[in-house]
Amino acid sequence: MNMEYIDTHSHIYEKQFDEDREAVLERMRESGVTTITVGTCFKTSQQAVELARGEASREQIVGATIGVHPTDTNESFDADKYEKLLNEKVVGIGECGFDYFRTPRDEVYVRQREVFEAQVRFAAGHDLPLMLHIRPSEHSTDAHEDALEVLRLYQKEYGDTVRGNVHFFTSTKEIAREYLALGFTIAFPGVITFAPELHEVVRDVPLDMMLAETDAPYAAPVPHRGKRNEPVFVIDTIKAIADIRGEDFDTAATQLTKNARTVFNIL
Repeated sequence: MNMEYIDTHSHIYEKQFDEDREAVLERMRESGVTTITVGTCFKTSQQAVELARGEASREQIVGATIGVHPTDTNESFDADKYEKLLNEKVVGIGECGFDYFRTPRDEVYVRQREVFEAQVRFAAGHDLPLMLHIRPSEHSTDAHEDALEVLRLYQKEYGDTVRGNVHFFTSTKEIAREYLALGFTIAFPGVITFAPELHEVVRDVPLDMMLAETDAPYAAPVPHRGKRNEPVFVIDTIKAIADIRGEDFDTAATQLTKNARTVFNIL
């Protein structure tokens, strides 16, 4: 049986793929890689859904998420508009959350929390997982602390329908454990191939609670660092996960694919 790999977070609709998207999809097809493509605003959410449903791309794009990124746009989250994007290919809501990396928390917290909470309610109401984007200010866990507060609050109200995945995780094992306690999976990007300080976290998170992703076209793993990232490079991240944990590659890859299918209900 050929191996199957799921890159749980890419932006394959981005203009960086406009000239060779078909070739990118073909490389994925040849390598057994599929992806979830992730919206960051209403326009890109539409693009993600269109690609996921497109004749040429739907086999390699197993799902789309729709939502509003905390910093990429000044959009609010209009539930009525996003409701119209829902279809069989929409597997999650986001990427959404908090981001204080470039703008101080006190300038953006109120607005970001409002937009995030709207998406948490929407996701719970439609029984869809969240795709979280949480990026704290430098040398801090502030955005994670705020996100965890919101998630705990809404789990009390909505229970297990508040669930999902923490995209591009680069924080501590202690923070990871707090998300795990809420039932959220932790997704590791290609950064783990060149950031040894994250290896302790990769070893600490249970294999059945982690995902692998690229965030293509951004943050390519070694040996592609400095180039445009693409979904097929998720295999390099999965190899790194297996190596860091001292586990068999096929075993790790099979479990990560199973995890992705479970979290995002990909049949």
